[in-house]
Amino acid sequence: MSEQVYSKTELMICVAARLFEDGATAFIGTGIPMLAAMLASKTVAPNLVPVFEFGGMGAILEALPRAVGEARTFHKGLQAAGICDIMETSQRGFIDYGFLGGAQIDAYGNLNSTVIGEHDHPKARLPGSGGANDVGSHCWHTIAVMQHDRRRFVPKVDFVTTPGYLSGPGARDAAGLPKGTGPLYVVSTLALMDYEPESKRMRLKATHPGVSVQDVVDNTGFELVIPETVQANAPPSAQELRLLREEIDPDRFYI
Repeated sequence: MSEQVYSKTELMICVAARLFEDGATAFIGTGIPMLAAMLASKTVAPNLVPVFEFGGMGAILEALPRAVGEARTFHKGLQAAGICDIMETSQRGFIDYGFLGGAQIDAYGNLNSTVIGEHDHPKARLPGSGGANDVGSHCWHTIAVMQHDRRRFVPKVDFVTTPGYLSGPGARDAAGLPKGTGPLYVVSTLALMDYEPESKRMRLKATHPGVSVQDVVDNTGFELVIPETVQANAPPSAQELRLLREEIDPDRFYI
C-alpha cells in the first residue's frame, strides 16, 4: 500500500481538531480554526458547540464558512445572537476554548495580528484584532494555530493584539484578566506546543512526522522549553483526509 500523502496545512488541521473536547464550547476564528472545528465535529467532538464572533452559537457546520459573520455560522444553530451577546458570554466564563491565528507569537503566547513594525509607522498593517483580544482575555483557554518560522515565533511581538501570559507568571492577574485563563496550546506546521506551568513559557510537546526537535528549535526565534521526552504526533488518517478533502473543503479554499 502506498504511503498517504498530505500537506502541512492538512496535518496542522488534523492535530488541532484532535484537541477539541466533546461537549465543549469553542470560539472559532476565521480560516484554519473553522476547518479544525468542522473536522472535530465529524470525529472526536460530535457535540462541539462552535461560537462565532457575530452571534452564531452551536451551528451545525455542514458547509465551510468563509467568515465569522456569514449565514453558515448560524445554520441550524442553538442561538442567533449578536456580537455584544457573544462577548458577554465569554466574559461570564461560558466559553471553554478560543481557537485563533496570528502573524506573530512570543514565548508567553502573546499574539500579534495588528501590525508588523512600529505601530504608528508600520512595515505592514494586518487585519487587526476583531474579537481576538476578547477571546484571549476571557475564554478559559486559547489555542493558536499558525505557520512556524522565525518571522512568526519571535522574542517579542511587535504589538500585543491578544494577551497570552504577557510578561510571565502573575502578569495576567496583575492586568486584571480572569484568574485561571490563558493560552493552552500552539499548533504549528512543525509541532504541538504547550506552556510550562511555572514559568508560563512555551514548551515543545510533540513534533510532527518527519520533524526533529532541532528543526523546531532552528525555526523558533526564542528559547523553547524542551522536556526530557518529546512526543510524536500521528499523521492524518485516511478518514481525516477524506473528510477534509471531500466534505469540509472540497473546493480547496484553504487546503
